Amino acid sequence: MTAKEDCSEIEIDIVYEQRGIVVFNKPPGLLTQGPPGIDSLENRAKRFLRQRDDLGKKFYFTAIHRLDRPVSGLVAFARNVRAAQRVSAQFQQGTVSKTYVAILERELQPAAGTLTDHMRKIPDEAKSEIVASDHPDAKHAALEYKTIRQDNVSRVTINLLTGRTHQIRLQFATRGHPILGDTLYGSTTEFGPQVDDLRKRQIALHSWKLRFRHPIDDEDVDLTLPPPSAWDRWLDGTELPDPEAPI
Repeated sequence: MTAKEDCSEIEIDIVYEQRGIVVFNKPPGLLTQGPPGIDSLENRAKRFLRQRDDLGKKFYFTAIHRLDRPVSGLVAFARNVRAAQRVSAQFQQGTVSKTYVAILERELQPAAGTLTDHMRKIPDEAKSEIVASDHPDAKHAALEYKTIRQDNVSRVTINLLTGRTHQIRLQFATRGHPILGDTLYGSTTEFGPQVDDLRKRQIALHSWKLRFRHPIDDEDVDLTLPPPSAWDRWLDGTELPDPEAPI
């Protein structure tokens, strides 16, 4: 459902809401979190919930995981400490399933496989890099991918096995397949509306599926969200695989 703030006309797209957990459709070009006064999904959602639920100035609300600014799709927040701790523990234990869909430059070979690297966040920069395994800041990074279709570009689904900063973007870019629109990691292909504010541009990476155990109800939550309209010309009728099928 889409809920709209009357006072500011900000649209907040709530995909799922149940007993302490809220999952949003994050638009591309928007921060997941930001300090007060800076536009972000978290700040927009707080304003909306405060008005809708008649809450005071301070209430508990936090992101359980994050998406990069130019990435769209499913992102989960918690409305109480118990929910936050329990779902965060699932992320740490690797029991949460996070599947992305991406469009990459050039045709990818092999068409399916696993990527493993060691990487680090570059200090004082909004960027990551591949490093040797014995680097003091090295963190293991792994993902599985499967190609849906190729014709000069590759449309892939990605099962993220670890959650490193810019992991998907970096791992494919270093193999010669940057995500469309991702100029930070070498893409030369425009993707989506070319707005003047570079911070608001999007890349062809979308958080498509999210599966976790509800922290209160102890039931599986299994969500799927189609990519934004900017993907239409690139998918060109390509059907994404059955969300229930193995990647």
